[in-house]
Amino acid sequence: MGKTYEGGVPLAEVVRSGFVEGVHRGSVVVLDAGGAPVAGAGDVTSPIFPRSASKPMQAIGMLRAGLPLTDPADVALVSASHAGEEFHLARVEALLARAGLDGSALHCPPDLPVGEAAREAVLRAGGGPTRVQMNCSGKHSGMLLTCVAAGWPLDGYWRPEHPLQQRLTATIEEFTGEEVAAVGVDGCGAPVLAVSLTGLAGAYLRLVSAEPGSVERTVSDAMRAYPELVGGTGAEDTRLMRGVPGALAKVGAEGVIAAAVPGVGAVALKIDDGAGRARMPVLVSALRRLGVDAPVLTEYAELPLLGGGLPVGVVRAAW
Repeated sequence: MGKTYEGGVPLAEVVRSGFVEGVHRGSVVVLDAGGAPVAGAGDVTSPIFPRSASKPMQAIGMLRAGLPLTDPADVALVSASHAGEEFHLARVEALLARAGLDGSALHCPPDLPVGEAAREAVLRAGGGPTRVQMNCSGKHSGMLLTCVAAGWPLDGYWRPEHPLQQRLTATIEEFTGEEVAAVGVDGCGAPVLAVSLTGLAGAYLRLVSAEPGSVERTVSDAMRAYPELVGGTGAEDTRLMRGVPGALAKVGAEGVIAAAVPGVGAVALKIDDGAGRARMPVLVSALRRLGVDAPVLTEYAELPLLGGGLPVGVVRAAW
């Protein structure tokens, strides 16, 4: 794996009134069911920060370290970047309460919900940012419960040298098959670990191909059973898991998404400028190269571009 991400190639184009006014560059890798690359573009072997696309692997590490969850819905929430809807927040608060904790124990910063409807509801009610509303509060709640179960200190649970984070780093290295190339601070304050897109896609393939009853299969099955808890009403990864039978998917900040379909293959991609609008059209193009199709993919293949409040163009894959 190279030391520095070299950047990608044009993957999506912005077409307004029949005129291509811009492009989004990035990198994408497509693996078959056996893990062999069958398509790709850009730099797929150098490290990138997967951001929240790492959460399924972090959830595996937590469960292995003793996270005491038996309800698949709770496992899905620990793997989530939730929209901050009421059903998300109630479950986060219930998780914390099991350990006698509340939102003040979370290290993730106070925030408004990332879901537009949920955010507007909070503002209309006169509310403001809270730690529980932050979209990574499910993961942080899982981290706290894992520390309680393992007898590790809660103080500094987010620091890379903490025993919890050491376990999670080892888990990510195991499933990607790569040594972590860099450690950063994610938006939620927890560590984010750099691996390649090829390693990330391979990890997702391992999750959906794992033996039933294994910890990794427990996580992938939970996410697929409760996709609304992983994202939220209308979220891209939620809709993808609802619309493509067997699909596991998770978005990450800065234009990242990874997805896998058992017996078919896996995809991981990054849009270099972080634009979320380019992510799904490129993913659709990648999944179709594996022979995957479904109505939800047709919906995401071309995203509308507005002019004067009316559709006048699209954002579509250029690869």
